[in-house]
Amino acid sequence: MKTVNEIKSIVREKYGAIAAQNRSTVASCCTIAGCCGDSSSLMADSYNHLEGYVAEADLGLGCGLPTEYAAIEHGHVVIDLGSGAGNDAFIARRIVGESGKVIGIDFTEAMIHRARSNQEKLGFNNVEFRLGEIESIPITSNYADVVVSNCVLNLVPNKHIAFSEIFRILKPGRHFCISDIVLTREMPESLKEIAEM
Repeated sequence: MKTVNEIKSIVREKYGAIAAQNRSTVASCCTIAGCCGDSSSLMADSYNHLEGYVAEADLGLGCGLPTEYAAIEHGHVVIDLGSGAGNDAFIARRIVGESGKVIGIDFTEAMIHRARSNQEKLGFNNVEFRLGEIESIPITSNYADVVVSNCVLNLVPNKHIAFSEIFRILKPGRHFCISDIVLTREMPESLKEIAEM
């Protein structure tokens, strides 16, 4: 079993490499290892029908559409954990409107760079992207109305701390919406050693 730092290093390296690719190269989080063959529709739900969709920000790494179920409202402050190139953040931005705010958090510098580049091209002034870890979210306590995350928490080594951080940054009575991979049984030891799994 790998240490927490080894896991984070592997994830940072893999997603840093993905940030340099285009959408046609990466179709879902499963394709990082090519484990599923042609998985273009296996896990990567289509965003292109949603208002606010930005093709350059869609690397196809998600496994659902959390913004569709998050009950985001006009004027909300939304935090997107593991924001990647900005796909979910830009969808949320359209919902919150000019009076709301969206902050994307990612711990991969290359993803933050790509997201900020997309933001600058689009001229959005109520979206920002911050470098940081989900186990130590760089957000003030009691700040967010909604927290979303798309196919990222499965990559976080200490989920207890991650959920504690989510609750810390949420305003009292507010909520989070996560789309992710869930195991229904223990993963075989041989698969646990494969970084992509």
